[in-house]
Amino acid sequence: MNIKKNLTPWERLTIARMIERPTSLDYIKKIFDSFIEFHGDRGYRDDPAIVGGIGKLAGRTVTIIGQQKGRNTKENVERNFGMPYPEGYRKALRLMKQAEKFNRPIICFVDTSGAYCGVGAEERGQGEAIAKNLITMANLKTPIISIVIGEGGSGGALAMAVADEIWMLENSVYSLLSPEGFASILWKDASKAREAAEVMKITAKDLMNYKIIDKVIDEPKGGAQNDVDSVAETLKENLVKDINKLCSESIDTLLSNRYDKFRSIGKYVE
Repeated sequence: MNIKKNLTPWERLTIARMIERPTSLDYIKKIFDSFIEFHGDRGYRDDPAIVGGIGKLAGRTVTIIGQQKGRNTKENVERNFGMPYPEGYRKALRLMKQAEKFNRPIICFVDTSGAYCGVGAEERGQGEAIAKNLITMANLKTPIISIVIGEGGSGGALAMAVADEIWMLENSVYSLLSPEGFASILWKDASKAREAAEVMKITAKDLMNYKIIDKVIDEPKGGAQNDVDSVAETLKENLVKDINKLCSESIDTLLSNRYDKFRSIGKYVE
């Protein structure tokens, strides 16, 4: 697939949604020297839409949590197309609190169109689970880096992105909802999704300009799937450097900087 470098937001969204795009597990396998996956929220069940566990990064033990889409239709059905249930967020929260207890940095891979909004998810407290993650991550006493590797949709993405540093791959997107949803609400016409993508400022470049994210990771022409090894190597180099930097800071400084980061996000006009 030969795609020009100067892409429109809609074209970048199309790449972010490609079935061939590398998943969280693809990056975990290539970046970390080892990975042991943990399962379950200790309350209801295991949610395959979120994977998590501990691994080694350049000799340092870290906690790794990722939203996981499938590589084909069968896997997507098994992983609910990467849309987590409440128990998925509670599993992530359990691993985050465990990381805090054992002084392990946390690395999150964000890739979801949004949290699952079915009846069962609502009955089991989807909103509360997301809110609990937000407030806990804001005060978690260990470094956190979150990387948007594909779609970063709504509160489902934010529940794993209240971090000291937020990165995006060049062709990933991060927004309050999908362009289709935005067009349906604002213009009552989902077919205007391409136009919505233009005005929503969903690309890495836009969000970097607004200082919502901290770093953009370059991708090869056509998307990360065309050279996943080079993208993984770039991510690893940056993770080693920035994790070391964050771990050298005192906890008080870390929490203060995280608070200031999110308090300063946003622009408004009168």
